[in-house]
Amino acid sequence: MALTACMSGPYKKTNKTYKKQAKQYAKVISQLPKIDSLGVAQTNFWAGTTNFSLRKPNIVVIHHTAQKSCEQTLKTFTLERTKVSAHYVICEDGVIHQMLNDYMRAWHGGVGRWGTINDVNSSSIGIELDNDGFEPFSEKQMQSLLNLLTHLKKKYDIPTANFIGHADIAPTRKNDPNVNFDWNLLSKNGFGVWYGDTLNLSIPNDFNPYLGLKSIGYHLKDTSAVVVAFKRKYTKTEGSRILTDADKKILYSLVRENMKN
Repeated sequence: MALTACMSGPYKKTNKTYKKQAKQYAKVISQLPKIDSLGVAQTNFWAGTTNFSLRKPNIVVIHHTAQKSCEQTLKTFTLERTKVSAHYVICEDGVIHQMLNDYMRAWHGGVGRWGTINDVNSSSIGIELDNDGFEPFSEKQMQSLLNLLTHLKKKYDIPTANFIGHADIAPTRKNDPNVNFDWNLLSKNGFGVWYGDTLNLSIPNDFNPYLGLKSIGYHLKDTSAVVVAFKRKYTKTEGSRILTDADKKILYSLVRENMKN
């Protein structure tokens, strides 16, 4: 995926700042021995190992920007005072802006949890879709997203089940991507788990739906918020806190599908 840095225009200054900060980080990690803030060596000897690499992302978190335009989002993510960022922003017309190297930690997830991972920002790539939080996602935007996800999955060997939404990791705070997002389309292309035919599906008598939600990744600190997030994603129902029998069938099917990945 060829990406070109803007060396002129509105992001000339922030690109220069990015480059400077990246060089500072490179200088820090290449130090030996490691020196603390007082200039004191933290170890007596340095014995450099030959067995290491950069940390690779293992999760992709999809957001909607909840702003009025792609330009507004890019401005928000380049203002130091906002303390928020993402690796990629995909505009409504399908144009992709990369804002951070994949190996670096963006500030996109906030406080959240998925499965056993408590610090999602440290292991994820954040993708923001230009969308005010209510409108449908354009065909060009979704195609660009699929192209980007294909690249990321292949490059980092990201598990199918680890393509999730912001609301999945933070159901008490977030609802993105909104109810119009086509998770089924993503699943058909290998990104995220979807359920199979539930018409003739029988649920075991001992099936616990809350343990089912936990098994597919949700943190159960607030079960009502989790149910709302689950139903928004899988049934296109907004605001409901009740798991119907049909919902439980979907959940049971997802648990079984998730075990395959």
